[in-house]
Amino acid sequence: MATPDEMYDEANELKEQGNLEGAVAKLKELLETDPNHVLAHSALGVHLQKLGENTDAVKHACKVAELEPNDAFSFTQLSVIYMRCGHIQEAEDAMAKAREIQMGQGGGH
Repeated sequence: MATPDEMYDEANELKEQGNLEGAVAKLKELLETDPNHVLAHSALGVHLQKLGENTDAVKHACKVAELEPNDAFSFTQLSVIYMRCGHIQEAEDAMAKAREIQMGQGGGH
């Protein structure tokens, strides 16, 4: 059986071949093995949004922020997905959280 990282690589290959639905299926299969695989949740957030599955896209992006609460990029990605899904206030809140994390890490200007 493939490891979660090998499954992630397979999903990425499917995406590169233009098979976004196949990539999503592989990533969901991966999460059955490793429900906290951050990269799988991150990719699902992006892929599902592109497929118009906004509710699930937001769910996976939120999971990334939950798993990586001190990572500004997690909240930046969440903000972008919220925005693309039409949730403007939530997008602004997530971006504010990303900035707050950056400032706390000395990344502010």
